[in-house]
Amino acid sequence: MAWSASKIFVETIEDILANTTAIDLNSDTFKIALYDNDITPDQTVVSASTAYGVGQWVTTGNEVSDTTEWPVTGQALGSVTWASAAAVLTFDAANEVSDGTSATLLNVYGCLIYDDTIVTPVADQGLCYLYFGGVNSVTDGTLTVAFHASGIFTLTL
Repeated sequence: MAWSASKIFVETIEDILANTTAIDLNSDTFKIALYDNDITPDQTVVSASTAYGVGQWVTTGNEVSDTTEWPVTGQALGSVTWASAAAVLTFDAANEVSDGTSATLLNVYGCLIYDDTIVTPVADQGLCYLYFGGVNSVTDGTLTVAFHASGIFTLTL
Protein backbone atom coordinates (compact mmCIF):
# COMPACT_ATOMS: atom_id res chain seq x y z
CA MET A 1 0.00 0.00 0.00
CA ALA A 2 2.91 2.42 0.71
CA TRP A 3 2.89 5.87 2.27
CA SER A 4 -0.39 7.78 2.58
CA ALA A 5 -0.22 10.04 5.67
CA SER A 6 1.87 11.43 8.53
CA LYS A 7 1.16 9.99 11.97
CA ILE A 8 2.29 9.82 15.60
CA PHE A 9 2.81 6.29 16.94
CA VAL A 10 -0.04 5.47 19.34
CA GLU A 11 2.06 3.09 21.48
CA THR A 12 4.80 5.69 21.92
CA ILE A 13 2.32 8.19 23.36
CA GLU A 14 0.90 5.45 25.60
CA ASP A 15 4.42 4.57 26.76
CA ILE A 16 5.16 8.21 27.61
CA LEU A 17 1.89 8.69 29.52
CA ALA A 18 2.23 5.36 31.34
CA ASN A 19 5.86 6.20 32.19
CA THR A 20 7.11 2.94 30.69
CA THR A 21 9.58 4.80 28.48
CA ALA A 22 11.77 7.71 29.46
CA ILE A 23 11.46 9.80 26.30
CA ASP A 24 12.34 13.38 27.20
CA LEU A 25 11.00 15.70 24.52
CA ASN A 26 13.07 18.56 25.96
CA SER A 27 16.55 17.05 26.04
CA ASP A 28 16.81 13.73 24.14
CA THR A 29 18.48 13.52 20.73
CA PHE A 30 15.97 12.91 17.95
CA LYS A 31 16.97 11.74 14.49
CA ILE A 32 15.30 11.85 11.10
CA ALA A 33 15.87 8.90 8.74
CA LEU A 34 14.62 8.90 5.13
CA TYR A 35 12.69 6.06 3.45
CA ASP A 36 11.55 4.96 0.02
CA ASN A 37 8.08 3.78 -1.06
CA ASP A 38 8.62 0.08 -0.30
CA ILE A 39 7.08 0.36 3.17
CA THR A 40 3.61 0.89 4.60
CA PRO A 41 3.93 2.80 7.88
CA ASP A 42 1.44 1.85 10.59
CA GLN A 43 0.73 4.07 13.58
CA THR A 44 -0.82 1.24 15.64
CA VAL A 45 2.14 -1.17 15.77
CA VAL A 46 3.60 -2.30 19.10
CA SER A 47 6.33 -0.11 20.59
CA ALA A 48 9.18 -2.36 19.48
CA SER A 49 8.01 -2.09 15.85
CA THR A 50 8.27 1.72 15.88
CA ALA A 51 12.03 1.59 16.41
CA TYR A 52 14.67 2.58 13.90
CA GLY A 53 16.24 -0.48 12.28
CA VAL A 54 13.28 -2.76 13.11
CA GLY A 55 10.48 -4.10 10.91
CA GLN A 56 9.60 -1.61 8.20
CA TRP A 57 12.26 0.78 9.43
CA VAL A 58 15.16 -1.50 8.49
CA THR A 59 18.20 0.09 6.91
CA THR A 60 18.77 -2.41 4.10
CA GLY A 61 16.47 -1.92 1.15
CA ASN A 62 14.14 0.72 2.63
CA GLU A 63 16.24 3.53 4.07
CA VAL A 64 17.52 6.21 1.68
CA SER A 65 20.92 7.64 2.54
CA ASP A 66 24.03 9.32 1.18
CA THR A 67 27.33 8.20 2.69
CA THR A 68 28.50 11.65 3.75
CA GLU A 69 25.56 14.01 3.34
CA TRP A 70 22.62 12.06 4.83
CA PRO A 71 24.09 9.01 6.58
CA VAL A 72 22.46 5.71 7.47
CA THR A 73 20.73 6.22 10.87
CA GLY A 74 19.69 9.68 9.72
CA GLN A 75 20.61 13.11 10.97
CA ALA A 76 20.07 14.63 14.41
CA LEU A 77 17.29 17.20 14.54
CA GLY A 78 18.49 20.65 15.52
CA SER A 79 16.74 23.21 17.74
CA VAL A 80 14.17 20.74 19.09
CA THR A 81 11.36 22.38 21.05
CA TRP A 82 8.42 21.07 23.06
CA ALA A 83 6.04 23.82 24.14
CA SER A 84 2.46 24.40 25.16
CA ALA A 85 0.10 27.29 24.57
CA ALA A 86 -3.70 27.51 24.79
CA ALA A 87 -4.06 23.74 25.44
CA VAL A 88 -1.98 22.83 22.37
CA LEU A 89 1.31 20.95 22.79
CA THR A 90 3.78 21.40 19.92
CA PHE A 91 6.85 19.35 19.03
CA ASP A 92 9.10 21.08 16.51
CA ALA A 93 12.65 21.42 15.23
CA ALA A 94 14.61 23.40 12.68
CA ASN A 95 14.20 22.29 9.06
CA GLU A 96 16.68 19.52 8.32
CA VAL A 97 19.17 20.02 5.47
CA SER A 98 21.59 17.49 4.00
CA ASP A 99 25.22 18.02 5.03
CA GLY A 100 26.78 19.74 2.03
CA THR A 101 25.70 20.49 -1.51
CA SER A 102 26.42 17.24 -3.30
CA ALA A 103 23.88 14.81 -1.83
CA THR A 104 22.30 12.16 -4.00
CA LEU A 105 19.07 10.91 -2.44
CA LEU A 106 16.62 9.19 -4.76
CA ASN A 107 12.99 8.11 -4.29
CA VAL A 108 12.47 9.67 -0.85
CA TYR A 109 8.81 9.41 0.19
CA GLY A 110 8.93 10.05 3.92
CA CYS A 111 10.85 9.84 7.16
CA LEU A 112 10.91 8.32 10.60
CA ILE A 113 11.60 10.60 13.56
CA TYR A 114 12.94 8.58 16.46
CA ASP A 115 14.55 9.03 19.87
CA ASP A 116 18.25 8.18 19.58
CA THR A 117 18.86 8.62 23.33
CA ILE A 118 16.77 5.96 25.04
CA VAL A 119 17.81 2.32 25.06
CA THR A 120 15.11 0.70 27.23
CA PRO A 121 12.51 -0.60 27.02
CA VAL A 122 12.81 0.12 23.25
CA ALA A 123 16.07 1.38 21.77
CA ASP A 124 15.64 4.11 19.12
CA GLN A 125 11.87 4.20 19.63
CA GLY A 126 9.93 5.94 16.88
CA LEU A 127 7.96 9.06 17.73
CA CYS A 128 6.26 9.70 14.39
CA TYR A 129 6.58 9.30 10.65
CA LEU A 130 6.04 11.97 8.01
CA TYR A 131 4.83 11.43 4.45
CA PHE A 132 6.27 13.96 2.01
CA GLY A 133 3.28 13.82 -0.36
CA GLY A 134 5.05 11.91 -3.14
CA VAL A 135 8.49 11.17 -4.48
CA ASN A 136 11.37 13.55 -3.74
CA SER A 137 14.88 13.21 -5.12
CA VAL A 138 18.07 15.23 -5.40
CA THR A 139 21.16 14.46 -7.45
CA ASP A 140 24.40 16.19 -6.50
CA GLY A 141 22.51 18.88 -4.58
CA THR A 142 20.87 19.72 -1.27
CA LEU A 143 17.80 18.04 0.23
CA THR A 144 15.80 20.05 2.76
CA VAL A 145 13.02 18.59 4.90
CA ALA A 146 10.89 21.63 5.72
CA PHE A 147 8.57 21.04 8.67
CA HIS A 148 5.11 22.59 8.82
CA ALA A 149 4.89 26.10 10.24
CA SER A 150 2.76 24.67 13.08
CA GLY A 151 5.48 22.18 14.05
CA ILE A 152 6.35 18.56 13.38
CA PHE A 153 3.20 17.62 15.28
CA THR A 154 0.72 19.15 17.70
CA LEU A 155 -1.54 17.64 20.33
CA THR A 156 -4.70 19.52 21.16
CA LEU A 157 -5.97 18.87 24.69
